[in-house]
Amino acid sequence: MEEQDEKTQRPGPLAVIGSVVAAAFGVQSSRNRERDFTHGRFRNYAITAIIFVGVFIAAVFSIVKMVLS
Repeated sequence: MEEQDEKTQRPGPLAVIGSVVAAAFGVQSSRNRERDFTHGRFRNYAITAIIFVGVFIAAVFSIVKMVLS
């Protein structure tokens, strides 16, 4: 019964962030991918991905600017 409850719950904020980061680097497990597509909301993943990409670009830009100065 506990296993069934775990499968029907939506992924929490940390699980969404972890999935987005793992997917960005290409190391997402099939189990988590299946959970995301089955129980996750697209909106949560899209917003998290946009924020992640923005932070990633800002970090790379800052590092390059620091190295070149």
